[in-house]
Amino acid sequence: MAHPRSALLNVMTAAAQKAARRLVRDFGEVENLQVSKKGPADFVSIADKKAEETLVKELQKARPDYGFVLEEGQDIEGKDSSNTWVIDPLDGTTNFLHGIPHFAISIGLVRDSEPYAGVVYNPVTDEMFWGEKGQGAFLNGRRLRVSARNSIGECLFATGLPFLGMEKDGDRYMQRVDAVSKTSAGIRRFGAAALDLAYVAAARFDGFWESGLQSWDIAAGTVLVREAGGFVSDIHGKRNMLENGTVIAATDKMHPELFNLIK
Repeated sequence: MAHPRSALLNVMTAAAQKAARRLVRDFGEVENLQVSKKGPADFVSIADKKAEETLVKELQKARPDYGFVLEEGQDIEGKDSSNTWVIDPLDGTTNFLHGIPHFAISIGLVRDSEPYAGVVYNPVTDEMFWGEKGQGAFLNGRRLRVSARNSIGECLFATGLPFLGMEKDGDRYMQRVDAVSKTSAGIRRFGAAALDLAYVAAARFDGFWESGLQSWDIAAGTVLVREAGGFVSDIHGKRNMLENGTVIAATDKMHPELFNLIK
């Protein structure tokens, strides 16, 4: 039986679906542009901005007083200072640009500085992940639970590759990858942090870590993992993910082991 969504989540999923329609059209275009000399990069940044405009318009209509933290545009100060939308209109831009159907719209609601509700939507697979504090996490109406694997040798982890030049401690990153891959069933790098977190919530991955992220990459996914029974911290074991852009998300069983390997 599909789980009923709250009014808040109905607003968020409707906004994601509306923005997705155009993104899917644009994605089809990008696949055609791949072969052109001009290159699709500009086209994608326009697609990104258009998706963001749609999200802002739809969310403002429903909740006029909430503020926004945006990837593409200027942040918008809301009358209601305790509720802020934190939005990534297109997480996985590089995948999108290359015609790889692994990208998502991520909408997080941060309430009183804590991630409160989240929607992560992959429009190509039509997978809508949603969660709200205290209400659980769902994929298209099916309740999600993090994986129950308790031996690290069977666990599959995800991480993000730091962008060239962004990562001052590239060596440290490779050491972490090395440590985790030696003890686990493998590591995946799929290029969309919001989906990586959603996949942890859906028990597809047993854990995920990355640094150098922005708040809009993780606000929604954090809610999904926690509501599916997982554990999310920053790289220091605290709860300051949104401020310092580092995240370790895993099942409650695997979080301490992954945390120690990464430290």
